[in-house]
Amino acid sequence: MPKTEYVITDAKIVDVVAGAIIEGKAVVISGGKIARLADDRLIDPALPRTSLGGRYLSPGLIDCHAHCYIGQFSDGRSVLPSEMTARAGVHLAGMLMRGFTTVRDAGGADYGHKAALEKGLFKGPRLFVAGRVLSQTGGHGDHRGRAETCNCQEALGGLTCVCDGVDEVRKAVRENIRQGVDHIKIMAGGGVSSPGDKLVHPQYSLEEISAIVEEAERVGRYVMAHVYSDIGMRRAVECGVRSIEHGNFISPDTARVMRERNAHLVPTLITYEADAKYGPSFGFTQENLDKNAEVLATGLKSLEIALSAGVNVGYGTDLCWSPKTYQGDGLLIHEKVCGAAEALRHATINNARVVRMEGLIGEISEGAFADLLVVEANPLDSLACFAQHENRVVAVLQSGAAVRDDRALFAA
Repeated sequence: MPKTEYVITDAKIVDVVAGAIIEGKAVVISGGKIARLADDRLIDPALPRTSLGGRYLSPGLIDCHAHCYIGQFSDGRSVLPSEMTARAGVHLAGMLMRGFTTVRDAGGADYGHKAALEKGLFKGPRLFVAGRVLSQTGGHGDHRGRAETCNCQEALGGLTCVCDGVDEVRKAVRENIRQGVDHIKIMAGGGVSSPGDKLVHPQYSLEEISAIVEEAERVGRYVMAHVYSDIGMRRAVECGVRSIEHGNFISPDTARVMRERNAHLVPTLITYEADAKYGPSFGFTQENLDKNAEVLATGLKSLEIALSAGVNVGYGTDLCWSPKTYQGDGLLIHEKVCGAAEALRHATINNARVVRMEGLIGEISEGAFADLLVVEANPLDSLACFAQHENRVVAVLQSGAAVRDDRALFAA
């Protein structure tokens, strides 16, 4: 029976807000949340205690552009949704074990996946879902070959909704909301994997994007937009899109507009490195590889521009077909640009702002969920401790319960 109230002692607490290590404080866990941080001598001695023996205690990581439902290049065309959902359970469990205690799915996963987690049918992180992604005909979500004409939803495998015109996009948003999504995702520009579009071309008319935003905001949701081109980003943000995904070709002017309108940028830089390596093995054509090389070349610069403008930069991975074990490796790319402390903020407090859970996830503070990682290295020295090859995570806590405990630190 898991302990509902206990104290974590002898921990070096990673304060992501200050970018510092706190020592000499104990963490009281109660009802799945952090009740307080205090001197151990001031805490009720009757409470059970778990000593970390000087290890580091970090907030759980947040991935704001993940894909648990998509796992191979043929998904939606030759793989049935039932198999994709079964596989999603494996992907979700892997994300949690890697230390990602919250994930925002960027298309495909729906309320059923959330319900499966909440009912204990799957193990996995706290999940935010988009359901079907909205795409115009010939847009990034339209993966038909040039000779194919049917765009029925069954043919698209439940991943996207091809819809055109203000009336159709309004209906698509309403249908997604009816099915319980947390946010709406649109394809506002071309993509690496799609066959019929170019990266530089924006997608959807201003009227369509505005209608989508209006429908989402009226019921307390927001819109996230897949887009690479600078003009596509500017159009989306000026129409009220709140979260820009990828954003590799961002200009300083557009970054300033994003800052003024409180729009967020969620880069997904690790997927381009992984797809460059694995793309030929899972079906990328030379056109796909060329597009991938183009966005890979601009990744670091896009981070520099956004950070210089004061944009809230999050962290995403977008690992669809390359191994999802690369999920933590992207932190090292962010670290190259801004150092370990700031890069860690991207995957914690900055992403908490993206999913509108400030103060509840991504930090070790009173009132936050006890989603925590025990690490045998200082994350502020290097985020390699969260990557796959030098990983030093030895325990994962989800709402105070140990779901991974390699050193039996939380044994009853």
